[in-house]
Amino acid sequence: MKRTRVLVVDDEAALRKFVTSVLGAAGYDVLASTDGEQALALAAQEPLDLVVLDLMLPGIDGLEVCRRLREVSDIPIIVLSAKGEEVDKVDALNSGADDYLTKPFGVSELLARVQAVLRRAGGRTRGTDKRVLVKGPFVLDPEARQFTVDGREVRLTRTEFDLLHYLVENSGKVVPHSKLLTEVWGMEYRSQTEYLHVYVRRLRHKIEADPANPRHLVTLPGLGYTFRPEPATPS
Repeated sequence: MKRTRVLVVDDEAALRKFVTSVLGAAGYDVLASTDGEQALALAAQEPLDLVVLDLMLPGIDGLEVCRRLREVSDIPIIVLSAKGEEVDKVDALNSGADDYLTKPFGVSELLARVQAVLRRAGGRTRGTDKRVLVKGPFVLDPEARQFTVDGREVRLTRTEFDLLHYLVENSGKVVPHSKLLTEVWGMEYRSQTEYLHVYVRRLRHKIEADPANPRHLVTLPGLGYTFRPEPATPS
């Protein structure tokens, strides 16, 4: 059976050794890199299932590595950083990271995040219902993981697709933030609202004619989000 292959990128020897040792002991096939340029070269040469990436790297920093990887691949990326402010998490997520782990962290937290990201990457977050959903001009095919608007395919990442799937599946209903985070990311993410804000903003840029004034993916302040196939009729 093929083992899951993880690339660990960190210029700090002690942390790199810690992460590679933990993942290796957990049964993952681990490669290591000390800088961004080497990491990009390895990602181009090796079949990888996950990248665990420190932000503070010599030369090409972690955010730039994220952006470059995202241009060519949907490989899951977990960012490691000593910065724990919301703005830092949002910057990483906007650059293409799937998750953000603040230093210092323990063995159990690292393994839980790795397992959660790989679970989402495997398309197992959502349920087994594979019915094609047709909502006005929107068509979502869970089996093909394809979404179209007026017959035009919209390219979505795994997480974007899972989030939109849940919202379309519950069209017209108000879905609380914690429910969306639990259903799409997992129970351990139910308080990570910055993840949700970043991905909703991404979806609006892909499906809304005017992302600043969304008509379909609507925020209900203090309540959550709702998906409206057709704009609400003014009262």
